Amino acid sequence: MRKLSSLTIAAGLGITGLLCGISGCSMFSPNNVPVDCNAVKNQEQAGDTDAKIATDLGASVDQVAACHGPKTAVGPQD
Repeated sequence: MRKLSSLTIAAGLGITGLLCGISGCSMFSPNNVPVDCNAVKNQEQAGDTDAKIATDLGASVDQVAACHGPKTAVGPQD
């Protein structure tokens, strides 16, 4: 009887671990893959636009733009 309950607990933990692992796979979907900012920089230096770079890398324009960092104002501010 004791062996059966240990086996049941082990099987339950195994199934729980498997389900957690499968649900975590959504983190690695193509939509969440970060853009290689070095590739963006190289293409930008070659004169490509963000839209062209995004198409070439299979990413969104927003992901490519994120490689540029935050926009900062130039000159004196009020």
